[in-house]
Amino acid sequence: MIVTTTPTIEGRPATHYLGIVSGETIMGANIFRDILAGIRDIVGGRSGAWEEVMQQARKEALLEMQDHAARLDADAVIGVQLTFNALGASDSMLMVTASGTAVKLGG
Repeated sequence: MIVTTTPTIEGRPATHYLGIVSGETIMGANIFRDILAGIRDIVGGRSGAWEEVMQQARKEALLEMQDHAARLDADAVIGVQLTFNALGASDSMLMVTASGTAVKLGG
């Protein structure tokens, strides 16, 4: 399945718009405690542990969005946006949302 942030796919016009699809992932406080324990991974101001969690959360949200689109028999998801938010009383949880428009393609 094609997944893109652009509103169109060159040479493949959208023939049917199937609706908005999304995927969400919430990582809890226990993950952040684990990350803080691994903060010694910081090199040059970057934390490999934090980057891994962000990448995993993004991947899971995108996969959930694609699964939703596949259930609609979509060929692609266009106009994809990713949103990252801190949640909870002390921002102890991370929510990643992926959303876009599921479409059938021609061409």
